[in-house]
Amino acid sequence: MYRIVKAEKLAEKIFLMDVEAPRVAKACQPGEFVIVKIDEKGERIPLTICDFDRKNGTVTIVFQIVGASTQRMAGLHAGDAFQDFVGPLGQPSDFVKEDFSLVKGRKYLFVAGGVGTAPVYPQVKWMREHGIQADVIVGAKTKDLLILEHEMEKEAENLYITTDDGSYGRKGMVTEVLRDLVEKEGKQYDICVAIGPVIMMKFVCLLTKELGLPTIVSMNPVMVDGTGMCGACRLSVGGQVKFACVDGPEFDGHLVDFDEAMKRQQIYKTEEGRAMLRLTEGDSHHGGCGHCG
Repeated sequence: MYRIVKAEKLAEKIFLMDVEAPRVAKACQPGEFVIVKIDEKGERIPLTICDFDRKNGTVTIVFQIVGASTQRMAGLHAGDAFQDFVGPLGQPSDFVKEDFSLVKGRKYLFVAGGVGTAPVYPQVKWMREHGIQADVIVGAKTKDLLILEHEMEKEAENLYITTDDGSYGRKGMVTEVLRDLVEKEGKQYDICVAIGPVIMMKFVCLLTKELGLPTIVSMNPVMVDGTGMCGACRLSVGGQVKFACVDGPEFDGHLVDFDEAMKRQQIYKTEEGRAMLRLTEGDSHHGGCGHCG
């Protein structure tokens, strides 16, 4: 069992938990994720790692209520426990694996949307710990849905807040701030990392492609087993079939087929839709998720 040592509500339907998982905390890196399960009958829920404390053996997760399983998770408190806490899974962020002399010579811009702020945070924190300055744009629908502002403020070189309704920070979308930084303020960046709703990442990538700014995105499609066996998290990246759980979750945003990803997510929710995916994807459709027959 994996004991919850801290449980906190960050915003409406958004929760943070610190969980005792020493082996995961010892090995995890920014960009990776875990799969949690409350009990024997619980759903396997993939969550990107928000933070970790190797000394105390804890991993921080942030989740939003989107269904019955996450609603049950929201009811857990400090002292309760998860039956399973599997990880780290996926590939760490590229900058963790690259030659550090190359990484430190770049200027990074991070763009976070909604709950995507949680997986952006450990990346910006890693940058600060390694002496690399990074600018961060955080977007939310309203001020009440903004999370981790103060934590991010401590790690970012410059933090730009924007809300759709103008209730806090700048009014508008993250793409508007990004364009202003580059075109009006003359900011120069070498790499953009965008994490948030798929539609947000799509439009960030359309803009950064126009600006000639390489962009990494973190994809979070439906996952079941998290080991590449089921094929539920299939994506098209540069015309090739990839699986977010083992090949990602981070990919070159200018190569991701976002329209296909969004369409596939909707289709996968119905039995008829899964049957259609099985038919159209042929031999490359793993079908090991337990839902496709």
